[in-house]
Amino acid sequence: MTANQEEIATVAELIKASRIALLTTINNHGQLTSRPLAVQEVEFDGDLWFFSQDPSDKTTEIAANAQVNVSLESGKGYVSIAGTAEIVHDAAKVDELWSKRVEAWFPEGKEDPSIALIKVHADSAEYWSTDDPKPVIFFKVAKAAVTGGQPDIGENKTVDL
Repeated sequence: MTANQEEIATVAELIKASRIALLTTINNHGQLTSRPLAVQEVEFDGDLWFFSQDPSDKTTEIAANAQVNVSLESGKGYVSIAGTAEIVHDAAKVDELWSKRVEAWFPEGKEDPSIALIKVHADSAEYWSTDDPKPVIFFKVAKAAVTGGQPDIGENKTVDL
């Protein structure tokens, strides 16, 4: 693996370990608005998928300005993805991504006419990853606060995707 392939693999691992993402859009006043969405369990290939109702504030905002950010946290670290989003109405893709977790939000089922998918194409990602357990991280941060140093709690990189 090249360094970039390893970095992309790290981003993919952090995404896979996350259950909830914050999708940030730009509203009609130019303000950033973040909303939690469930991460769909697919292999990261540069695109992220989320279910949404359409119409909704977020789908309207994406239609007006496709620039978005997706932030994720897992016990293994954090990742922030900058990219462009689009609203997708595709019954086959809905069927592919459908799960019991999604069904809770759409009680009418897959045929609910308000179902849409948000596809985020990642342009870049910045991640912070660690292999240390949380108690060790907390100790390193506390030690740095006392000694005046900066804690070494993992790796931070920016990746063009």
